Amino acid sequence: MEKIIISVAPVEAGTPVDAVPLAEDVAKCVEAGAAMCHLHCRRPDGSLTEDTGYLETCFEEILKRTDVVVQASTGGVSDLTIEQRCTPLDYKKVESASLNVGSTNLGEAVYINSFEQVRYCSQAVYDHKIIPEIEVFDIGMIHNVEFVRETIPFRDPVLFNLVFGHKGGMQPRMDSLAVFRSFVPSWGKWGVTHFGRDNWNFLAAAIAMGARIVRIGFEDSHYLAPGVMAKYNYELVEKLVKLIHAMDFEVASPAEAREIMNIQKRETAKT
Repeated sequence: MEKIIISVAPVEAGTPVDAVPLAEDVAKCVEAGAAMCHLHCRRPDGSLTEDTGYLETCFEEILKRTDVVVQASTGGVSDLTIEQRCTPLDYKKVESASLNVGSTNLGEAVYINSFEQVRYCSQAVYDHKIIPEIEVFDIGMIHNVEFVRETIPFRDPVLFNLVFGHKGGMQPRMDSLAVFRSFVPSWGKWGVTHFGRDNWNFLAAAIAMGARIVRIGFEDSHYLAPGVMAKYNYELVEKLVKLIHAMDFEVASPAEAREIMNIQKRETAKT
């Protein structure tokens, strides 16, 4: 039976980050069924930074408690240069990284990812022997990957994260999902993120249509149900696992996620 990778993005943008409670929450997420943890490089106050010190502290606390695929973000709206955005790749325990492949309006901000920046980040990811998860906010960004592949050979499978729900980007409608998914190349696997989610219908539809990576967590939404907020990220993972099981799928362990994503587990990822 094909398995679904659950990725947890546990930190809401702009909120303070406390490494120990975060690690305890993520460990419970993995126990519930998550396989990957996605973190931005932040200071304790939640602001984005090129200094990887606190990112490493957070992941070290997580890895003391559980095995999980370590995914660092190279994105986020900020004044950081692309070189600064890529500093998390230097952290030796990073196994996967988000790769943003186009510009978009993101809320009230303009999120800029020029082809020059995309090529730089793509090359940096592969130079560090890290597997990218490609974040796409509209259909054109899928074509951008085809252009970049002309000069930078991507490893198979190429992983696309179709992102819905941000103001200025693709909205979480079933017809949009169907069209967006139809543009994923045959050489790619795909998953979905639903920012601002207040119900689970869209995630269920994505899984039914073939999404094999599903992201959940406070970075995108706190909602367990309309009007009901989760206190911890693991509550969201528990509900997603129930949904996946109800659809007769299983969830992937971290080891199985590495196999699906073609990640060679780093020896240093164990503490």
